[in-house]
Amino acid sequence: MEPLLALLVGFGGARLAGAAGIDALDGWQPALRVGVALMFLLTTFAHFYPPLRADLVGMVPPALPNPGLLVTITGVLELAGAVGVLIPATAPLAAACLIALMIAMFPANVSAARRKVAQGDPIGRRTVLQLVYIAAAALTIP
Repeated sequence: MEPLLALLVGFGGARLAGAAGIDALDGWQPALRVGVALMFLLTTFAHFYPPLRADLVGMVPPALPNPGLLVTITGVLELAGAVGVLIPATAPLAAACLIALMIAMFPANVSAARRKVAQGDPIGRRTVLQLVYIAAAALTIP
């Protein structure tokens, strides 16, 4: 639920900044990019903060090798996407890559929900939230 709050607060704050005269944020699409970036910065933090990292490592399906390395790699990719979505020239590619990453990582959410590991929402709520995050990233693409 925290990523959703980051998305909404980032979007709302950026819209307010745009309305207050910051031209780069004057529009729903640039503001949404800020929300998406903030959301992914928050999730990136979880990949490296030890108590949260342990939960993410536990979410990796058992069939996949080296869960710690996979969590590190996805954290780095999320960080790159968060930065990339803020740069107008790279925003479309970064958003597309973030969408692909979310789709690729969704089986870990399903696996975690089925195994009842890590914190988080039941699979129905996880699915709805994932669709919201994918839609938000998609809407940042001009």
